[in-house]
Amino acid sequence: MHLPKAPDEVAIRIFQHYWQLPLALLALVEASLFFLALYAATLTGLDPAIRPANPFLPEIWPQALLFSGALFLSGTAMGLYNARQRSRLTGVLARVGASMVGGVLLIAVIFYLFPALQVGRALLMTAAVLSFVGAAVARIIFDRVADEDVFKKRVLVYGAGKRAQSIARLRRRSDRRGFLPVGYVAAGGDDPDGVPEAARINSSDSLLGICRSLEVDEVVVAMDDRRRQFPMNELLECRLEGIEIIELISFLERETGKVRLDVLNPSWMIFSEGFRQGRIHSTLERAFDVLASLILLVVALPFMLLTAMAIKLTEGPRASIFYRQLRVGQHGRPFKLLKFRSMREDAERHGAQWAQKNDNRVTKVGSFIRLTRIDELPQILNVLRGHMSFVGPRPERPEFVAQLNERIPYYRERHTIKPGITGWAQLCYPYGSSEQDAAEKLQYDLFYVKNHSLLFYLAIILQTVEVIVWGKGAR
Repeated sequence: MHLPKAPDEVAIRIFQHYWQLPLALLALVEASLFFLALYAATLTGLDPAIRPANPFLPEIWPQALLFSGALFLSGTAMGLYNARQRSRLTGVLARVGASMVGGVLLIAVIFYLFPALQVGRALLMTAAVLSFVGAAVARIIFDRVADEDVFKKRVLVYGAGKRAQSIARLRRRSDRRGFLPVGYVAAGGDDPDGVPEAARINSSDSLLGICRSLEVDEVVVAMDDRRRQFPMNELLECRLEGIEIIELISFLERETGKVRLDVLNPSWMIFSEGFRQGRIHSTLERAFDVLASLILLVVALPFMLLTAMAIKLTEGPRASIFYRQLRVGQHGRPFKLLKFRSMREDAERHGAQWAQKNDNRVTKVGSFIRLTRIDELPQILNVLRGHMSFVGPRPERPEFVAQLNERIPYYRERHTIKPGITGWAQLCYPYGSSEQDAAEKLQYDLFYVKNHSLLFYLAIILQTVEVIVWGKGAR
């Protein structure tokens, strides 16, 4: 007896970006709870301007909508709706609490700018407490039921060799949240040492018959050799029955949020959707870059002045404040990256080298500004000059790029867009300090290059707050 079939879509695609259905439902539930929390708070009578006799007063819906939106944005900034979130329940609840604080501060600023929208402080704090309780309960329930099979697509893998192993070896909870592999069907030419025998389906039935008996929602084509006996007619039968057919690379892209190098081929890149470089998108992104740079420069100026003073005080009046380093930009064009100096001035007397964990070249001030990402603030000037964007692959040094171009396939493709201060790889992968890390991060960079859009760009900027607040990936 099978569990109820999963919904037709367990990953929602909006502006070239996938959002897993369980997380989308959680976001909708929490946004609704936040909206209702302000109405519920009116029952306390803490704000005399609002009559508590009828809690569902139409005149406070703008404040409730604003309250819900601010808490939702703050939760997004804390990584609460990120499919790659790997914190335990206690860590998630800590982020919920931090998001409430951030949301209330954001609302306070909006109330200051638009006094007509204000509600009483006591009412606002009561609504925040109710929102925290509601979100905590929702998270506890979600933690228990999110991995239930009812939320997952039932997936049959056509192939049981080395390529199919890339699905069988997915171990992270976040990578398997959207699907349930019901089995692997061996194909001609498959490596015999691929998927274990226990996971294979040995049946004389047709592919459609297997799909019907196992209530399959989707077939992933993962043959080692597609030139041998490609089951065109059988796959067509399944497709006409309403069963989705998807290539292995596209499946892994959707489920893992990266483009897997081990199964990637040039023809997929040529014929797949994405890799758009539209003039409208570039103009809008540039406008956001300039506007955000100017705003951030005003906000960050006091911190930048304090950092400059700290470097001078700890290392002497002749110590250099900034560090200029040649990096590779869009289309391979070099430019000079500007950062606050966080290492000793003689840090590279023996030549270029990767930064390491607990690097003894880092100064006392440098360790702090690296942890808080303050050392990156001068790159705002690189963005204003047009060398960089706020979001994109991190720019590497020419010495490393020449080496990585030779050793890592498709590494050049990351330079088709502007490098960024932050990026998808920075959200999904810790600090990279080796060739192996560079290859892993490239998979996330290619995902962004392929799927980048204005909404994705803004979502990454918002979620970068989590990296700064929780110190993820700093070295």
